[in-house]
Amino acid sequence: MSPRRLLVAVSAVQLAASVTGQVVALRRRRHFDVPFMTGSPDHVGRDSWWFGTAYSAPSYMLAAQAYAVARLAAGPDDRARGMLRLLGTSMIGGYLSERFNRQVLTGRVVDPVETPIVVVGFAGTIAMAVAGANRQAGR
Repeated sequence: MSPRRLLVAVSAVQLAASVTGQVVALRRRRHFDVPFMTGSPDHVGRDSWWFGTAYSAPSYMLAAQAYAVARLAAGPDDRARGMLRLLGTSMIGGYLSERFNRQVLTGRVVDPVETPIVVVGFAGTIAMAVAGANRQAGR
């Protein structure tokens, strides 16, 4: 598999996990909860646009990721590669700062729906950051 196709694949899987996570968070009212700021279960829908949810990045980041994945899937695009690398790198911090994700990743919370979303999403962000660092992935 070429480096570009690998980056497209891992980014698409991560995006699918994030979108699924956003839907689950909206239905279960799982608001964001990071050390410096906390959302409210009553405002999960509104907050998902700018702050994200317990299981997903903000909607504007998911839109940027979808755009970059589509551009890179269509052909070589070094800007799309860089965008996916930047998004993956920044989302690593987001996953680790989210209180509920830390509980899932350390095994304190196990849920048949939420746990796979968090694990696949977090692994996807790491894979995006690593695959996106390869300059050949943009060519």
